[in-house]
Amino acid sequence: MAGYSKELLRRAAIHSALGEPARLAIIDELSVSDRSPRDLGSRLQIPSNLLAHHLDTLENIGLILRSTSSGDARRRYIRLDPTNLHTIGPRRVSTRKPLFFLCTHNSARSQLAAAIWHARTGQPARSAGTQPAAHIHRQAISAAQRNRIELPDTAPSALGRIPHNVQVVTVCDLVHEELHAPLDWWHWSIPDPVPSGKPKAFDAVVAELEGRVNQVINSTVTEKGVKS
Repeated sequence: MAGYSKELLRRAAIHSALGEPARLAIIDELSVSDRSPRDLGSRLQIPSNLLAHHLDTLENIGLILRSTSSGDARRRYIRLDPTNLHTIGPRRVSTRKPLFFLCTHNSARSQLAAAIWHARTGQPARSAGTQPAAHIHRQAISAAQRNRIELPDTAPSALGRIPHNVQVVTVCDLVHEELHAPLDWWHWSIPDPVPSGKPKAFDAVVAELEGRVNQVINSTVTEKGVKS
């Protein structure tokens, strides 16, 4: 028998696990949005006991991560592990809707997310908060400048009615849970940098958001099969 490398065996295990359609469907769903186990089960019509088995398998081969909600500590979110995304490839048809990012104060995460999405894709993006602050946080502005991101020179916006024909993305666990987000919304579980107030916390959010945006871009295809 050939002396296969550990890396090759790891990749083989990933491809073997994804030979199960339900697991591949889970990866497709997580390519654009973090999901709670309950939401995953509802979206994909997978019974809870079978879903738990599939999630354990995907976690064991390093494709998913689990985290505790910063809003409700009883709730957990599942997300893709970005270190292994290169082994999977494009998975789902891209959205052509403008993105609408939501957080609590619209002073950091959602502002940065909208700016990064627009910069990377050229597509329109907006943001709002359920309890908007008086101004964009100064550390968010500084982090944007350090990372060459152009933030709009506007005050945070209050969430009114959800605009028609947009893809909503919550970037705050608390807002996602308070609004009882519909299953067609996306959720990115991004830690709030404001309580820390330190530049490195805001830089970490920028890096996380850039990774999420790149993940969506690299994991989606257009209807003709060309990467968006």
